Amino acid sequence: MDNIFYHQPVMVNEVADFLITAEDGFYIDCTFGGGGHSLYLLEKYKKIKIIAFDQDSDSFNHFNSNEKFADVKDRIVFVRDNFRNIQKRLSDIKIHKVNGLFADLGVSSKQLDDMKRGFSFRSDEILDMRMDRSCKLSAYDVINTYSKEKLQDIFFKYGEESFSKQIAGKIIDYRIKGSIKTCDQLADIIGSVKWSNGKINPATKVFQALRIYVNDELSSLQEMLDSIPEILSDNSRAVILTYHSLEDRIVKQSFKSLQNQGLKIVNKKIIGASEEEIKNNPRSRSAKMRVAEKQNG
Repeated sequence: MDNIFYHQPVMVNEVADFLITAEDGFYIDCTFGGGGHSLYLLEKYKKIKIIAFDQDSDSFNHFNSNEKFADVKDRIVFVRDNFRNIQKRLSDIKIHKVNGLFADLGVSSKQLDDMKRGFSFRSDEILDMRMDRSCKLSAYDVINTYSKEKLQDIFFKYGEESFSKQIAGKIIDYRIKGSIKTCDQLADIIGSVKWSNGKINPATKVFQALRIYVNDELSSLQEMLDSIPEILSDNSRAVILTYHSLEDRIVKQSFKSLQNQGLKIVNKKIIGASEEEIKNNPRSRSAKMRVAEKQNG
């Protein structure tokens, strides 16, 4: 795997075991990224095809230029779009039902580590955080134009930040002097309010909140989940990996509510990574897998 640019894919064996119900079917990878999960599936199951969604142009360029996809490229259809539009885009390519759907909702290591993308609190680059850089709203806009009340609400709602009020107030105070341009500027402001707690950077929750808000991640997730009963064939599955409680809660509640549309929850308890995988890939520690199956309709 190309771990220099994209993270090591999480729980690939478990994804394959739960997702693949037809070894010659069409499957959707909602979050292609570096293509780790898709490549694993395509190499293991020689007759399946993948419809790959990703709104980030870096992912599309990576797919087109990386030779590791050479032998499987004819079995991948790449759709450069947000997975919230999954139903429409499938219709555009004349596919109305698929044999399974997968999403890994973790943020790409490449996005976090590419300082120019403005995701990292270690970066001295301009605040950005847009996964699709054609979108207008950036983290810079939010931090420099939103009211104290709105900032406080974003930090609390999307980051579960207990210091939301104090951090928002400090940002407003700082804006009197001038704009907050860079990631490290914002991180320093947060650090002046909230002390470091061990290994976790004080800015982590605020940066998470900004990323989720700027990219409208939770609404996008909800729209994708709502489309599942319409796009899955009978006896096909949706497999979702989440990494924080906000996303996991939405997936759990959606799977439960969609039972009246023919979905059955496969795993009553969350599926996590094995101890061996966690040892080799610490990122997998926070991964939670939920699986639902479309019943005969």
